[in-house]
Amino acid sequence: MTYKQTLNLLYQQLPVFQRIGPAAYKADLNNTLAICNLLNQPHQKFKSIHIAGTNGKGSTSHMLASILQSAGYTTGLYTSPHLKDFRERIRINGKKIPKKVVVEFIKKYWSQIKNINPSFFEMTVGLCFDYFANEKVEVAVIETGLGGRLDSTNVISPEISIITNIGYDHVNLLGDTLQKIAFEKAGIIKPNIPVVIGEIQVEIKDVFIEKAKECGTEILFADKSLSPAHSEPVLSEVEERKGVSFHSQVIDILKNGKLVFKNLKLDLLGKYQLKNILTVLQSVEILKEKGFNISEQAIRKGVANTIKQTGLLGRWQILSKKPITICDTGHNIDGIKEVVEQLELYQYKKLHFVLGVVNDKNPQPVLELLPKNATYYFCKANIPRGMEANELQQKANKIGLKGEAYFSVQEAYAKAKNAASKNDLIFIGGSTFVVAEVL
Repeated sequence: MTYKQTLNLLYQQLPVFQRIGPAAYKADLNNTLAICNLLNQPHQKFKSIHIAGTNGKGSTSHMLASILQSAGYTTGLYTSPHLKDFRERIRINGKKIPKKVVVEFIKKYWSQIKNINPSFFEMTVGLCFDYFANEKVEVAVIETGLGGRLDSTNVISPEISIITNIGYDHVNLLGDTLQKIAFEKAGIIKPNIPVVIGEIQVEIKDVFIEKAKECGTEILFADKSLSPAHSEPVLSEVEERKGVSFHSQVIDILKNGKLVFKNLKLDLLGKYQLKNILTVLQSVEILKEKGFNISEQAIRKGVANTIKQTGLLGRWQILSKKPITICDTGHNIDGIKEVVEQLELYQYKKLHFVLGVVNDKNPQPVLELLPKNATYYFCKANIPRGMEANELQQKANKIGLKGEAYFSVQEAYAKAKNAASKNDLIFIGGSTFVVAEVL
């Protein structure tokens, strides 16, 4: 089988959450445990870091992996969903899993895995663990797919557990209150394994404190001792490499009011990265206490080169400059709030917004946050989960968002580019899958 045939087989034979939504979610760990058993417990053969949260877990995972790489560790990175290529999910030192490894794994184990009847995600977790074990990674950063307690990745015993934050997302699966969602995410907290919580959220912090107490483990809230020295990042276009502008934001970091990082440069843009960097730095402190050799130089190199070293896509990614064109995968209430706040920092004549959403979530709360003074280009990503563009247009029109519906993401994006003058701003988002198609 070729790589393409192998992927087609997996997409056709296994339920894929990316495509069909909740029907692909398996609410227990039995299948993953069975796959790990089949593969001779690969997840026990390398050190790991486990990351959950509603927003920011992807950026946090990539920054941490980049720092560990910069410190000289052979570093595995497992994230989801992918944007362009399935192999983005599984990387070692930023390099995607080779196609032939995917093909060989399926060739070797398909008949036994098929009998377990896993989801696409469960199978991918098995593939990832097997690859990391075979390649002898020294440490792997493992991002949960959905929730935490029952997520397929929750079979590992990590060096540290990290929960970035809690917001309303996948409420049909994780619960309809922040407390219920926090309970599910807190499921990655394990006995005697320290946990870092990215931000103090007053209404749910006790959920984490109780769980940590129950597990007899240390809990740290990153934003309790660490803070940016000023609330606004300094945006700078510092480097031109091979004719491409590399943007960065430069910040100072305080610990208990004292300057610990002067002019820390992040290549991930977006004001929301100021929360994520605190989570990352707090986690690095714990890793150092556990014997990891991570210098300040490795931290600086790691966060300044996250995109270059890990291949992260779609986080406040600037696609072109005239007109300035930006895409971002933020898609739930908190993610869209951050997007809208960030857009307010830019000066432009007119805003063009290419927007698509999924059909298994109520888009109303997100639509209500979006700016009324933009021209919208409503579209449907090419997946079964995508909401029809006409339906999205009708829902958006009712609350005063004006624009036309288009047959595809590419058509919507082309119309926006056509309509925009060089002093305008084009934003693409609302769904990870819309961003994926533009990239």
